[in-house]
Amino acid sequence: MDASDYSELEGGLVRMLDRLKNEGTATKDPEADQFLRDNANAVLLGLLYDQRVLAETAFCGPLKLRQRLGHLDMRQIADMDRDAFEAVFVETPAVHRFTNKMVDTTQTVARAIADEYDGDASGLWREGTNAEVEKRVKKLPGFGPQKAAKLKYCLYYFGHRDLSD
Repeated sequence: MDASDYSELEGGLVRMLDRLKNEGTATKDPEADQFLRDNANAVLLGLLYDQRVLAETAFCGPLKLRQRLGHLDMRQIADMDRDAFEAVFVETPAVHRFTNKMVDTTQTVARAIADEYDGDASGLWREGTNAEVEKRVKKLPGFGPQKAAKLKYCLYYFGHRDLSD
């Protein structure tokens, strides 16, 4: 499967990728788009947040966190006091509408990335086939088969890796 061909997808990610191709911005926020291109952790968290909110809102979430925290360091996020992290997460506009679940899931994902990939989500996809990458991603909380399958499109369109078969 060619990672540039997302015709099998439906929903908000399709809308974002169509806008990226036609208008040059996926999220409608050039700064958020650039952050997604520059930061592997942002791509992973954006995809995590892409559930039951607009995709554009989801993929802007990591930039909101960086602006509020001054970083998107997975080790620091994992180590933060949960209540302090929640306070940052719920600042208006909230990072995600399902605050309790996403605060906990974000910190759990951050802990896994910190411990298993030295804080860098690109370690999930740096090596291996698409199937191997999907298998690794599905081990993370919040990443089922459908979401794991979307990763290759996000990686391709934000310039991190081409996982075409």
